[in-house]
Amino acid sequence: MKIPRIFVRKIERRHVRHNVKDRLFRYIFEKDRSALLQLYNALNGTDYQKVDELKIMTMENVIYLSMKNDLAFSIAGLLNLYEQQSSYNPNMPVRFLIYLGQEYQKIVTEYGLEKLYGSELLRLPTPRCVVFYNGETDAPEECVLHLSDAYEHKEAEPDVELKVRMININFGHNQKLMEKCHRLWEYAFFVDQLNRGLRSGIGLQNAAESAIEYCIGQGVLEDILTMGRREVLGMILSEYNEKKVQEYLKKEAKEIGYHEGWEEGREQGLEQGLEQGIAAMIRHCCRINISYEEILQEIEESFQLEHEKAVKYMNTYWNSSL
Repeated sequence: MKIPRIFVRKIERRHVRHNVKDRLFRYIFEKDRSALLQLYNALNGTDYQKVDELKIMTMENVIYLSMKNDLAFSIAGLLNLYEQQSSYNPNMPVRFLIYLGQEYQKIVTEYGLEKLYGSELLRLPTPRCVVFYNGETDAPEECVLHLSDAYEHKEAEPDVELKVRMININFGHNQKLMEKCHRLWEYAFFVDQLNRGLRSGIGLQNAAESAIEYCIGQGVLEDILTMGRREVLGMILSEYNEKKVQEYLKKEAKEIGYHEGWEEGREQGLEQGLEQGIAAMIRHCCRINISYEEILQEIEESFQLEHEKAVKYMNTYWNSSL
């Protein structure tokens, strides 16, 4: 389970007052549809020219288990799901399977649910799943992740497979791809400058502001960084703070038995594991002075609870945490 964003929001409010929903990768390529088409052509060896043939299908405000994909769009009968990752995640095929299910559900609903049970075959766009990786762990120029890697019974031929193409976009990698899509090169260059600042020890905000200034001076992402400077800065602070908080809470969770609670819950009953996870969240929230109302809303969303059950958990663990 992804660490709930309530911890991240507490830190974000210290830096950025407005609500930042997008990540920088998505922000850049949704702003510049021609660059997105160029990226698609570069990946697939095609030469589509008409931007209006590209239809954005990223689902807004629909989050399953706190996960949401960066970009989804269709063109020429293909449904393309793009995700940028700054850390290696072998579970991306499972996540893409969830994203794909959401997209197909939306398409089937638009057809009319009654047609799902009819004799006519519904036509669905063919999926293409791509991860753009720019983390610190060494990775090949390109590789393919398979859903079947997660299956327990390795000898059995699976009825369901899903492949994810993972492409290393760290600056200096995949030069031919970068030459075909200049926006992707600009994005990689900007992230590289940001990471250089971080490694120098000047701090996240200074590194972000320095990278923005430098890239504007070099004409890299100049239009986006100039017009959307505040939004970009907010996205950087949000994304990097989220990663930092996740690492911290993962370490803390081991000490208080959060993960152990979930593992134990598998054996002794999911309800017990669920309750230990909720109790751990409430204790953490209280430590950093998050309000009753915010915690209540967060456990409803993160654990998919009915309001009455969430209130019951709050009444049990809120007072004991004060």
